[in-house]
Amino acid sequence: MGIGNVSERRLAPPQVGISVVILALAPDRDESGRGRLWLPLVRRVRQPYLGMWALPGGGLAADRTLERSAYAALESTTSLHPRYLEQLYTFGGPDRSRGGLPMVSIVYWALVGQAETKDLVEADNVRWFPEDELPELAFDHRRIIDYALWRLRNKIEYPDVAVRLVGETFTLGQLHDVYEAITGESIDLANFRRRMLASGELEDTGAKQRVGRHRPAAVYRYVSPPAGPADGERRDLWNPAQWASEPTPDAGRDGPHGRRPDAREDADALSALAR
Repeated sequence: MGIGNVSERRLAPPQVGISVVILALAPDRDESGRGRLWLPLVRRVRQPYLGMWALPGGGLAADRTLERSAYAALESTTSLHPRYLEQLYTFGGPDRSRGGLPMVSIVYWALVGQAETKDLVEADNVRWFPEDELPELAFDHRRIIDYALWRLRNKIEYPDVAVRLVGETFTLGQLHDVYEAITGESIDLANFRRRMLASGELEDTGAKQRVGRHRPAAVYRYVSPPAGPADGERRDLWNPAQWASEPTPDAGRDGPHGRRPDAREDADALSALAR
């Protein structure tokens, strides 16, 4: 039996679900020739927000871990199974449900390479969108995506980021495409090559790779970073303990699109599963 009035609903235990942000480097380029990040969205076929686009998501089950629930949500909507998922943030608060049942969403995110996206195949009510041309989204999913992009752009110098998008080995041109896609800005290729080669972070594998009609280019990989305090300012992107000092999505900071995240602006970030 449902809970009737607003006061009862606000005092009820919150419902908890999973949402997933998948960011992929696609071969598609914008008008300036830059590579772009794409992400899959699901069109809702039920209320609330019937017909609107939302992040893949789903509920929790007693026999599944949080990570397994995130994988299940992806597999049932996009057929994706990224090699790695990381918990991004938990979105909650009494104002998110707009008088409905309290809602909490545990959000996972992942960076995937082109091979994992299966050429961005779309099926049924699933569609891929470039991150700079997103439609109007259900719930507060735009705020969630903005936060994921903001975090990614603040981690661009970490080798883990590029490796997850371009692979363990790459040409400098491919790495340049990753940086342009993440920043959303044009980066002079010659200056980029000089800076990366002078950084001491890359090593030549000795292999060559032909990309398009260009002559074969040298293939590089990242040198394994030193462990421990000697690593200086570099931190592990995938270690949540390193994020404690960073602002939260509700801390009043501008997001990557110049939007100030607002805890009151939308409803819950729960299930976008369209069954």
